[in-house]
Amino acid sequence: MSSPKKSTKTRLIEAALDLFAEKGVTETTTKAVADRAGVNEVTLFRHFGNKHGLLLAVMEDSAVFARLGKNLLARSSEQASLANALKNYAEVSLQTLDRVPKLVCSVVGEAGQYPVENRLALGQGLTEANNYVAKHLALAIENEGLQSQFPPEKLTSLLNGLLLGYFTIQSTSADNGLWENREDFLASLVELFLHGAVSGPDRTTEKKVVSPQSDRVADLPANFVRAILQRAKKLGKLDYAVAYVLFGAGLSASEIVNLERSHSICEPQQHILQINWGDRNRQVALNRWIMGYRYGSGTKNPLTQWLKSRKDDREAMFLDRDENPLSQSELLALWQVLTEDILTPRGESPKIEQARDTWLVEMLMKGMDLENLSILSGMTVAELEAYSRRAREKTAIEQANLLDRKT
Repeated sequence: MSSPKKSTKTRLIEAALDLFAEKGVTETTTKAVADRAGVNEVTLFRHFGNKHGLLLAVMEDSAVFARLGKNLLARSSEQASLANALKNYAEVSLQTLDRVPKLVCSVVGEAGQYPVENRLALGQGLTEANNYVAKHLALAIENEGLQSQFPPEKLTSLLNGLLLGYFTIQSTSADNGLWENREDFLASLVELFLHGAVSGPDRTTEKKVVSPQSDRVADLPANFVRAILQRAKKLGKLDYAVAYVLFGAGLSASEIVNLERSHSICEPQQHILQINWGDRNRQVALNRWIMGYRYGSGTKNPLTQWLKSRKDDREAMFLDRDENPLSQSELLALWQVLTEDILTPRGESPKIEQARDTWLVEMLMKGMDLENLSILSGMTVAELEAYSRRAREKTAIEQANLLDRKT
């Protein structure tokens, strides 16, 4: 059987990707892309408007980045040790960049000239690839009984940032004297991660100095949370459901956009979410009560209302207005709308990570111990110590207020 004919739009995107890789974005003309795709230039303009629109379409083709991540994992998954896995992944990454040097240098050097939509799409695409690698790296660390000083996503971001930085420097300068050769760089990279970012089982958390101060925990006041949830309710079912999951389950932005409908487990007395992320697959209960207010039951709450309202058959739990899976950049944009004109006690705009901080502190104030919260949150007990101190601070303030009223 002959393969189905590709659409004009698909042919244009593929032709653009090839030419961007060969010549860079600046040197690639829309006419050259149209010629390679076998259409006239007017057709390209009708589909994408201009070259920036075409570049945006290429960046938004997340399959490109997903294939990159999967390919790198497939080529590095056979390694027996973390050291070999790191070295192999780094080598394959640099080899991949070697094949498209003009595209890389063009995107890096000219990114400031792109519209904000292009930069958001580029960031989302890189996040897609980063997420695939983070899962594999977390598994490799766990298999050797090691412990990372960073979450797997952040560790992978650091790794990819160093690789991109090395490649950019080597591609744009000569005789810089920073490394003897690529092997020297790779050896230094592996050494840095094995002895700086990852620790062995003999380096226990007790030896790690953990600051007793809780000022790095930025939970939000109850009235702020109430205002955000009320604003989300007015905006629509999707917005309300997202805000409810943020404050009711304490999930990160990455975990939320990776949720699927099948991950929602509703029962009369409880609503559970299955979190499949990295090596920390877990279940977490959605709170019916958030900061003193009730937002539903196990079977009727903002999330179940959103899911029941849908007429599509998509697997993703959250969809955008075009019924595509909600991206991380779209989630961040929604958070900005929900928190517009709100300033924290520190005089800053609330960050989406503060929803998780708020949930963690609230769970501790409700009486949950650190061991159980570690199971629900996927965080270590050591990571939760600062939240425990913050919860004790808030409890002390509440007790002081009670004493004052009794007096």
